[in-house]
Formats: sequence, structure tokens, C-alpha cells
Amino acid sequence: MKKDIEAFGSMINIHQILIGLTGLLLGSLVYLVDRPPNQTYFFYKSFVNISLHNTIPNLFGLIGDSLPSLIHVFSFILITAGFLSCQKKCCIIICASWFLTDTVFELGQKFKPWSSTIVPDWFSGIVFLENSKNYFLCGTFDYFDLVAITMGTVIAYFVILSTNKSEKRVMP
Repeated sequence: MKKDIEAFGSMINIHQILIGLTGLLLGSLVYLVDRPPNQTYFFYKSFVNISLHNTIPNLFGLIGDSLPSLIHVFSFILITAGFLSCQKKCCIIICASWFLTDTVFELGQKFKPWSSTIVPDWFSGIVFLENSKNYFLCGTFDYFDLVAITMGTVIAYFVILSTNKSEKRVMP
């Protein structure tokens, strides 16, 4: 069992996963401090009021509007790459896949009527997915979010290259 755990640990890139998780924590600060709780799924569904909105000063200012878009794509690329611990070609596929996913969701907010019709009705009975239709109907499309998604993808790619275990050279 211990050898299996060690083998799994050598297959993943823990640094990439930790950087991605740290990014998600930073991104949650935007929602915790700068966004009203009624606009954040996890806060308005919570039994406890954990929002610090209007309690402490706004932390992120104008960049807080698009920062979650950058951090989301950045973090999920790093977490995926960390678990797959793959080479350059695979990293490009991961980056392109998450870029496309986030871009489609952002564009879905621009074309609200169409996007909301493709969400299956049975999503309404599943935690987290129940908010999918509202994400499109109540979300706001922003060109700056598309720029942030692009920046997050590019930054993630270079972070992957710089933290990739197999491509680092060991000095004798």
C-alpha cells in the first residue's frame, strides 16, 4: 500500500496542484470580500453568513471584476496538469481545453436565451448544477473576462513549463 502511494506521488506534480489550489483560495477572496453574498452561489446557499462584503474594504478594486475568470482557468489548468503530470504536448491540450471551456461559458452569458435552453431540466435536482441556468441568465458577459481567460491560460502554461518535473535538469 505504501509503495502504491509513493508511486502515485511520483506520478503527480504536487507543486502544480498546490499552486492551482492557492489560486482558487485567492479567487474565493474576491467573492468573500468584494461581491454581495446574493450574487455568489456558495454564500446565498450557505446556512451561515460568511460574506465579508461591506464589512471590510474592497480588496481588489476594478480587477476584482475579471480576476475570477483569470484565476479559474489558471487554477484548473494547473490542477489538471498536476494530476496528469504530462509533457509539453499534453499541457497544450489541457490549456486549450480549459480555455475553450471558460470561453464557452463566458459567451454563454452573452447569448442568454440560447444558453439557458441547452441546460437540461434534470440539472435543477443536483447540487451545484442546479444553478447552471441562472449562471447564464443572471451572469454578465464581459470582454475583459475573455482577456482575463486568455491571460490566465498563458500564465498557467508558463507556470507548468517552469514546474514540470520531467523537463527540469538535475545538476551533477
